[in-house]
Amino acid sequence: MSGKTTREQIIAAADELFYHRGFEQTSFASIADVVHLSRGNFYHHFKAKDDLLDAVIAARLADTRAMLERWESEAPDPADRIRKFIDILLINRADIQSYGCPVGTLTSELAKLDHTALGAAGGLFTLFRDWLGEQFTRLGYRDDADDLAMHVLAASQGVATLANAFHDEQFIRREVQRLHDWLDTHIDD
Repeated sequence: MSGKTTREQIIAAADELFYHRGFEQTSFASIADVVHLSRGNFYHHFKAKDDLLDAVIAARLADTRAMLERWESEAPDPADRIRKFIDILLINRADIQSYGCPVGTLTSELAKLDHTALGAAGGLFTLFRDWLGEQFTRLGYRDDADDLAMHVLAASQGVATLANAFHDEQFIRREVQRLHDWLDTHIDD
């Protein structure tokens, strides 16, 4: 974590622990241990766990926006951008098999807790939905763009959930290929 401020190190450690252990099961002490901080120094940066959760969600949103902007610059074709979204299932397959989708697991846990940050965490899904919708609009599917975006988003969440349940990498590979094939049929229409 070198090169990051102490606050950034805390946020990064909390993000990873929230993903691997869950928000509820992650304590300030466990985060402080990862960052090698005393509790006093830790509380200097974050007074409450909810404040830290807000910072983690904000960091995830910023990282996701940066990733989407990178995809925009790397792939001039909207279909190729959608493929990049689909391919994150393959790129992150080891973590997905072990922990599920980082967005899906956090929003599910926050929903069970009836946590006030659920809406903000769900903003990550909204960001993906809007971005995918824009790609489908650019492909000429203005009237169906949101439905198609939700289809891709729902399919990716289903794959992540079942890959986590069954720890089956070949399942991920097959479903990613099916999503690519589905996309190809829509582009050719």
